[in-house]
Amino acid sequence: MADVAVNFLLENLMQLLRDNAELILGVKGEAENLLQDLSDFNAFLTQAAKRRTENEVLRGLVKRIRKVVNIAEDAIDKFVIAEKLHKDKGIARYMDLVHYKRVQDAAEEIRGIRETVKEIRRNNSYGLQALQDEDPAPGVGEERKLPVVEEDDVVGFDEEAKKVIDRLLEGSDNLKVVPIVGMPGLGKTTLANKIFKDATVEFEFFTRIWVYVSQSYKRRDLFLNIISKFRRNTTQYSHMSEDDLAQVIRDYLGRGGKYLIVLDDVWSGEAWDRLKIAFPNNNKCNRVLLTTRDNIVAKHYNDDPHKLKFLTDSEGWELLEKKVFHKDKCPSELEQHGLSIAKKCKGLPLAIVVIAGALIGKGKTTREWEQVDQSVGEHLINKDPENCKKLVQMSYDRLPYDLKACFLYCGAFPKGFEIPAWKLIRLWIAEGFIQYNGRLTLECKAEDYLNDLVNRNLVMVMQRTSDGQIKTCRIHDMLHEFCRHEATMEENLFQEVSLDIRQSALGQQELATYRRLCVHSSVLKFISTKPFGEHVRSFLSFPSKKLEMPARDIPNIPKAFPLLRVLDVESLTFNRFTKEFFQLYHLRYIAFSSDSLKIIPRQIGGFWNMQTLIVDTQQSTLDIEADILNMPRLRHLHTNASAILRAPKSSKAALVNQALQTLSTIAPESCTEDVFVRAPNMKKLGIRGKIGMLLESNESALFNNVKKLECLESLKLINDVGQVGRTPLSLPPAYIFPRKLRKLTLIDTWLDWDHDMSILGQLQYLEVLKLKENAFKGEYWEPKVGGFCSLQVLWIQRTDLAAWHASADNFPRLKRLVLVSCEKLTEIPLGLADVRSLQVMELNVTTILAAKCARDIQTKKLKQANLEGNGIKSSGFKLSIYPPDL
Repeated sequence: MADVAVNFLLENLMQLLRDNAELILGVKGEAENLLQDLSDFNAFLTQAAKRRTENEVLRGLVKRIRKVVNIAEDAIDKFVIAEKLHKDKGIARYMDLVHYKRVQDAAEEIRGIRETVKEIRRNNSYGLQALQDEDPAPGVGEERKLPVVEEDDVVGFDEEAKKVIDRLLEGSDNLKVVPIVGMPGLGKTTLANKIFKDATVEFEFFTRIWVYVSQSYKRRDLFLNIISKFRRNTTQYSHMSEDDLAQVIRDYLGRGGKYLIVLDDVWSGEAWDRLKIAFPNNNKCNRVLLTTRDNIVAKHYNDDPHKLKFLTDSEGWELLEKKVFHKDKCPSELEQHGLSIAKKCKGLPLAIVVIAGALIGKGKTTREWEQVDQSVGEHLINKDPENCKKLVQMSYDRLPYDLKACFLYCGAFPKGFEIPAWKLIRLWIAEGFIQYNGRLTLECKAEDYLNDLVNRNLVMVMQRTSDGQIKTCRIHDMLHEFCRHEATMEENLFQEVSLDIRQSALGQQELATYRRLCVHSSVLKFISTKPFGEHVRSFLSFPSKKLEMPARDIPNIPKAFPLLRVLDVESLTFNRFTKEFFQLYHLRYIAFSSDSLKIIPRQIGGFWNMQTLIVDTQQSTLDIEADILNMPRLRHLHTNASAILRAPKSSKAALVNQALQTLSTIAPESCTEDVFVRAPNMKKLGIRGKIGMLLESNESALFNNVKKLECLESLKLINDVGQVGRTPLSLPPAYIFPRKLRKLTLIDTWLDWDHDMSILGQLQYLEVLKLKENAFKGEYWEPKVGGFCSLQVLWIQRTDLAAWHASADNFPRLKRLVLVSCEKLTEIPLGLADVRSLQVMELNVTTILAAKCARDIQTKKLKQANLEGNGIKSSGFKLSIYPPDL
């Protein structure tokens, strides 16, 4: 297997030299020569990454190239830091003999690296020839637009789901466990998730909690995870005993109606025995649904577990066809091979889904499908998980080389972890996996990559945003194992470390060879051991609960990993920084939490490579002393507090930040002209605080400054003002809003339905409008004709609205209507049935009258579809009402 990681090491090295041109002046000539030498390997490595090979000569060559690139990157990184520190001292370079000696030493080191590169080229002509002699893997490197594949295409599960739901709803009032058992890849979690989201189950069970258990679960962590489902801040529980944590859960579950607990991926018979203390048996028909791959474990909980069946040959073919062709039919000339492929998957859904991913990346010729058909025959002799892993390997081999690292990186998160899409995209960019490419922003290109992996069925979408974008995702456990193995053993992309490994097999010298570390369990103990790995560029930690970082151990991180680029420790609580931390000059991405931190110190502004800054704090406001707009590469600021931005001390020091795309969230008083003029390319803005300050009607209103953001696409206004003293707010005229605004969210703004909604209706490009927590006040609304010409999603949540009138003239392009906690609503306009684009209507805790109106709309749309010779499926309309008996 050729090494994908080396390609990105080379590209990162090129970027490093470009980004730090000023600081490497003393070795500029040698560095540029080295870059040219290493670039000669790039075409070779790109070809190597496209091939599946066991050629030991080629593998050895790739490892040698990786080593020399790492050495070069380390040398330049260290020199850049030394030059930065020297520059900050303000000493003239020509007067500093120490500086002169350092430059000479660095130049000599680079010349030595160049000699190593030349030696590799001279002595490995055989390896280069070996690469040319090999046949490329079929279908590799083809670029085509992939079809949009719906990840919720489930075949053969409707009957299964009904059987399990009936078991959950029937039986005695006592607490009952219902196990789902089946081999890996059979769809246990998929079925459990389908049941978990079923409208009847949502209605019947007042509380539903999903818990991922896994083979190496920790009872305490699971209890804290459950508490986090109904308590945002779990800090107060961190020092409780396990029995006390169980009592907290019992008290919560005992107060409400009946509950459903899903325990996913249970490996042992004693797991429930250790956990059940937290779940009260109060004769309310409470239920536990668990998934396991072990029949003995399943029968430990229930003598009659639900055994998940394999798909029939016809169901297997139906699933394969859906995954490859979406709504289209398979061409007749491919059907014979398609039926053969599905049959050889022997009813295992994961095998079908994975092989579909390989077919999606190929063409549609009989020869190409025949090749896959033959490969499946090699790998699937019986229903063996190891053979399914070989199928994953086949799909992986057919990925374009630049997608391989992105896919493997998903294994850096814990098994079962639901990954926020925006976080994954930001991390890919910070790691250097996404390279600059013409017109597309890095974020857009990364989003395309994620959709590509979803379309190839290698990544599962767990949640989508209101406008259909990926919100969270994860990978199947078997694919996770593949990613971990491939990334660790083959590609050296990352290394997962546990304290046990470190104490036994992972010595200090070995630790120093890794570039990326993932430490999810015992992370505080690991940091307390004062590890050292100067080659480490990324440190990722996603423990199952939030942990408080001891103040004495905070300096250990920058001392251990001085060349860090990525530090994602959002689950660790930091309440102060040390001076060593501000010398991590190569940081591109940092995410952390804090309970008491109220100030981001000015030294943060010294991180000139920073792209993404994420701060999760318990404080309502966050004073950012650093001039973040002077951070030339900062692209995204994320914080849940109301961030107050400081103005630069002088206008001469104020730079324009062309890279900044996200400010979320900032205080209204920070919405000044000075701030927004310096961020001309901002796309997403969140404002939190006294929104009245922003919407004042005088000429100097701060909202006029928002208009200057000509690229702004998403705006969120959160009015943090208590009920007492609230004054009515009013929106400015439509021409004051940014022209390209596509998404608007209003929370707790208490605006007027008639006046303010007519203003929003004039926003020409507005596609998504979310009104939450009494964003508007009043019982009646009649939209103006001709408004909302582009609106596709309308979300109204928690309002006193009782009635409104509307038709296709008011919402000509509406696709989705969501009404949540509208408990006074007496009608939904029947005229909405005439909106041909309307596809989804969701009602959650509304009224009987509103539900009746929604069903009338559904009936009318069905009649319209029948008159046109279609049917309800062709009309595409979906209605969801919760509770279902409304």
